[in-house]
Amino acid sequence: MLRLDLVHPLVQGNKWFKLKRNLEAAGPLPVVTFGGPWSNHLHAAAAACKLMGKPVTGIVRGEAPAPPSRTLTEAAALGMEIVHVPRAVYDAIKKGDLSAAGAEFATDSRAAGGPADKPFSLRTLLETAYIIPEGGGNAEGAAGCEEILDLGDFRPFTHILCATGTGTTLAGLINGAAKRGIGAEIWGISALKGAYSVESEVRALLTEDRGNWGILHDFHEGGFAKISHALITGMNDFFDQTGIPTDRVYTGKLVLAFREMSAEGRFPPGSHVLLIHTGGLQGNASLPQGSLHF
Repeated sequence: MLRLDLVHPLVQGNKWFKLKRNLEAAGPLPVVTFGGPWSNHLHAAAAACKLMGKPVTGIVRGEAPAPPSRTLTEAAALGMEIVHVPRAVYDAIKKGDLSAAGAEFATDSRAAGGPADKPFSLRTLLETAYIIPEGGGNAEGAAGCEEILDLGDFRPFTHILCATGTGTTLAGLINGAAKRGIGAEIWGISALKGAYSVESEVRALLTEDRGNWGILHDFHEGGFAKISHALITGMNDFFDQTGIPTDRVYTGKLVLAFREMSAEGRFPPGSHVLLIHTGGLQGNASLPQGSLHF
């Protein structure tokens, strides 16, 4: 297992690789990005922007939770301005329809421990900021993820597995493998239910399609951020056996998939399989206390 969760205590896992080139491209502009109330991406973006001295605003999907999630509280403490927008507005802005941001919105000062919200023009901000898509899902994010394969010599591996949301990390691994002479099969384990469109999104980010890759859709455990008894039990068993913590949204499902695939004989004898730990451990705080052994 490649432990990207150890890259940085706050900008964990694949998040730094997806953010790095985006933040370089932002130059002096303020940064705006997107996510849900427990978003690993928002948390990491807040930390990365603090490290680089960049102002950042997080557009959060849906009404403000009461109280704010731990993720948003920590992101605000790191300097991120938090703005909640209705789901319809959120989806429209993600698609580039800035007219949906025409109304006046307000920052959620509760997340930062403030006494009152501050109204402002979201559309003006979006028109003057560098926008990083949800999850860092763009060409800059994929290019940064190529650098994951510079962390060692991965040519001996026959299979590389990573959890998949937007598909950006998977695209970066495919591009990076082609450039570095890595011939392994590369498989994304989808954390979403029925997200078959991700294949086309991955292809759109490929600089060359080497083939020998795919996305598996059978290990979502009910859908994005959904949990099951098998998932929690698997996360605890894996930690008890290895001392490696996983997260409930991505890497827990990755390990579950690897074990089921191994039991089904989907790796030929002599295979060398690399699992990529993409971090995101802060999201485990959304689970009931005592659910995990770590």
